[in-house]
Amino acid sequence: MVKPSRRLRDIYSSIDRTKLSSIPEAIQIIKFNSRVKFNETVEMSVNLGINPKRSEQMIRGVVSLPYGTGKTVRVAVFAKDFEAKEARLAGAEVVGAEDLIEEVQNGRIDFNRVIATPEMMVMVSKLGKVLGPRGLMPNPKFKTVTQNTAEAVRFAKAGQLEFRVEKAGIVHAGIGKVRFPENHLVDNAKAFVNAIIIAKPLGLKGSYIKRISISSTMGPSIKIDSGVLNIA
Repeated sequence: MVKPSRRLRDIYSSIDRTKLSSIPEAIQIIKFNSRVKFNETVEMSVNLGINPKRSEQMIRGVVSLPYGTGKTVRVAVFAKDFEAKEARLAGAEVVGAEDLIEEVQNGRIDFNRVIATPEMMVMVSKLGKVLGPRGLMPNPKFKTVTQNTAEAVRFAKAGQLEFRVEKAGIVHAGIGKVRFPENHLVDNAKAFVNAIIIAKPLGLKGSYIKRISISSTMGPSIKIDSGVLNIA
């Protein structure tokens, strides 16, 4: 077992890890205890009382974080003609049709969001085995299959975040950077939890949100009191 570094031991000794905090309190603790030179990602994990093996309880969705993720988003758009031109003007880094499909099949994936027009999806669907495991497959539900490529690119660049429950029933996402202003991180966290609440399966019995925690890349995990979330 790897022992925690002295820095982490010092942080852990100053924090009551059994205490349940509000989101603003947790953000304060994380920002205060960030002692590394790089701008850490603030990560949020939500444990859900669902069975991900059941299709009707497969939680996934999209949320536009008010202040973005702080992550550089490279957008690829599968489109032709007018829609391709609009995507380029909106800031998409990679735009193409058959040529782009061939590049992806050959292993070139230098983007982290994918948008496609409906007409291109017949060909893009062939890339399912490549894009699917990376969570990059366009989906009409998330407005990444659309004729309005310009709007989709702008949303992706502005901080639109896709989320999906993992096998253990956990939804996990980066909600910003440690150097974001405190209120920006709080608003992003609330928007993320709100989106998960909205995605609650109909007819689900028992507790939906079981546990929530917030951490930074190199910092401790802070437990959130779901009773004082005050999500609105």
